[in-house]
Amino acid sequence: MGIGAWREYGKPKRIEIYIRWTFYAMTVLLPLTLLPFAGQNVVRQSATPAVALLCGLVLLSSGLSVPLTRAALNYHVRGGALPLRLLLAHAAVIQAAVWLPLLAAVHRAVQPTALLLTGGVLLNLWVVAPAIVLRPRVLAPWALAMLVLALPPIWIACRDLGFAVGQLVGLTFGLAVCAASCRCSAWMVKVAWDLDSARETQARLAVAEERLRFSRDLHDVLGRNLTTMALKAELAVQLARRGRPEAADQMVEVQRIAQESQREVREVVRGYRTADLAAEVTGARSVLRAAGIECRIDLGPDPSALPALAQSVLGWVVREAATNVLRHSEAEQVTVRLWTHQEQAVLELSNDGVRPPVASEGGSGLAGLRERLAAHGGELTCTRSPERFTLRATLPLPSTAPDQELAA
Repeated sequence: MGIGAWREYGKPKRIEIYIRWTFYAMTVLLPLTLLPFAGQNVVRQSATPAVALLCGLVLLSSGLSVPLTRAALNYHVRGGALPLRLLLAHAAVIQAAVWLPLLAAVHRAVQPTALLLTGGVLLNLWVVAPAIVLRPRVLAPWALAMLVLALPPIWIACRDLGFAVGQLVGLTFGLAVCAASCRCSAWMVKVAWDLDSARETQARLAVAEERLRFSRDLHDVLGRNLTTMALKAELAVQLARRGRPEAADQMVEVQRIAQESQREVREVVRGYRTADLAAEVTGARSVLRAAGIECRIDLGPDPSALPALAQSVLGWVVREAATNVLRHSEAEQVTVRLWTHQEQAVLELSNDGVRPPVASEGGSGLAGLRERLAAHGGELTCTRSPERFTLRATLPLPSTAPDQELAA
C-alpha cells in the first residue's frame, strides 16, 4: 500500500488499518522473540525436544493470531459470526505452550525463567481477541480459568507456592491492562465508522428536508386555490344548467384564481432556485458545526451591497460547497471568504479534508455550478494541495461597483 493509496482512504479506514496492523504486529512479533530466549535457557540436552515443541507451539500461536484478530475486529466493527472455534483453538495452543515445559522444568532441564516468560507473554497476548469480541462479564471468568490452569505448571517449575501466586497476581494485572487497551482500541475503530455513517446520514437528511420543504410550500400554495377552483367550477356548472348569467362570473373567478396560482407557483420555484447569500452562509455554518466542523466566515462588513443576482449565484456556490464537504471530505475546518477585486466578486471556500482525486469520483454538482457561473460570465476553479482543497468562484460585477476589499 503506497502513500497515494493511503491518502485515498478516509479517516475511519486509516484508523482501522493502523489499529489492525498494530494488533497483528503485537500478536505475531512478540511471541517470536521468545524463540531464541527459550533455546538459551536449555540446561540439559534432554530438553531439546521439549524446547523444539515449545517453539512450534509459539509459531502456531503466532499463525493463529492473525486470522483470529482479523475475525475479532470484523465482528466488533461490522457484526457477523463470532469466531468461537478460533478462540478455543488459540486458547488450547496457549495452554499447551504453558504446560509443555513442565516436564523439562521438573527435571531441571530448563530454567524456570523460560517457563515464566513464555507463559506470561503468551497469556497476555491471548487476551487480545477475547477482549475485542467478548463482554467483560464473559471475558472475566474465561481469563480467570486460563490463569488457574496456568498456575500448576508455574508452581511445580518454581517449587514455591508464594512465588507462583505472586506471578499469578502479576499476570492478572497484565491481562487486565492488555484487555482494557485492546477493547478501547477496537471501540475507537467502531466509533470512527459510526461517526462517518452519521455524517452521510446527516447529508441525506438535509436533502430530504429540502424536498419536504418544497413539497410543503407547493401544498400550501396549491391546496387552497385548487379547492376553491373546484368549488367555483362546480357552482358555475349548476348555474349554467339553470341558465343563470352568474355562471360566466364564476368562470372568470376560476380563471383569476388559476392565474394567481401560476404566479404563486412561479414564486415558490423561484425561491427554491434562487439562494440568498447571507442565508446560505448561515445555514452552511449551522450544518457544518453540527457535524463537528469548525467554520470560519469572512464576508466583510456588508455583503448585502452586492447585486441581488450576484448574491443568488454565490449563494448557490456556498450551498453546493457545504454539501460536498459533508459528503465527500473529512474536513475539520472550513474557511469561507468573500471579497471584490477589479470589478469581480470572489468567493473562496477551503477545507482541510482534501482527498486525492480518483477515477470513480464524479457528480454533477460542480459541473452545474460552472454552468451557472458561466451563464453570468463567471468561472469556478478547484485547486488541491496536500493539506487543503480550495474552491474559488469569480463573478463579474457591474462597472459601477466600487473596487473594494470585503474583509474584516
